[in-house]
Amino acid sequence: MRASLIQIAVDPDESPDSRRARVASLVAGQRGVADLVVLPELWPVGAFAYDAYETEAEQVPGGTTCEAMAKAAAEAGVWLHAGSVVERAPDGLLYNTALVFSPSGELVATYRKIHRFGFDKGEAVMMAAGADLVTVPVPDLPLGIATCYDLRFPELFRGLVDAGALALVVPAGWPARRRDHWTLLTRARAVENQAYVLGCGTAGTHAGVEQAGHSIVVDPWGEILAEAGPAEEVLTVELDPRKVATTREQFPVLKDRLLGMPPPRR
Repeated sequence: MRASLIQIAVDPDESPDSRRARVASLVAGQRGVADLVVLPELWPVGAFAYDAYETEAEQVPGGTTCEAMAKAAAEAGVWLHAGSVVERAPDGLLYNTALVFSPSGELVATYRKIHRFGFDKGEAVMMAAGADLVTVPVPDLPLGIATCYDLRFPELFRGLVDAGALALVVPAGWPARRRDHWTLLTRARAVENQAYVLGCGTAGTHAGVEQAGHSIVVDPWGEILAEAGPAEEVLTVELDPRKVATTREQFPVLKDRLLGMPPPRR
């Protein structure tokens, strides 16, 4: 499987509508290049653009970003993790919601971010918390879905692996001042779960917060397969689903777990 991570520059001088159209074109351009495409967190509005959350919130499904990304996925013929959007739920609550589309353009999964960033401000108070772990049965490489700040909570990722995920996809709007944490934590989640980690971040500066960029793909042994720089970039890498099984067979650490084991399957 070939995966492309599109590290989008979120420029405050570019309108969300213009950015949606540009990103849709970038996704469509991956036809014949990738099987899976991943976008960053909250790229239509900017993860730190708190003052725009209310005005840019959209329905899921049916919102502007959903419709544009469904069409782009179908045009490219790819599995598309379209990053996340500000969702306005029917009860009026806002969520940071990830969207995953099939190669036919069907919205096959959504994930409402569980761990909200902000320490009693910003996202942490403006958005409600999700409650459900989400996996996507992509053929040969089932995906586990998490978003940005979730990366700091290893129990979420262990739950995704227990649910069958072989690759862990993490769209983010990670700030540049904590870029070392980004690299460290993506590698740690790969090593401890013996799974691929695909971390796709934003580039540029929005709401005064410089973004880390440095989207990254880490293999099940913790080796970095590819890493972007700080600017907008498309990172494409080959993933071998067999490598997950091989790593777990050669170094069967997951079999030695004693705490937090899932109940036996019947």
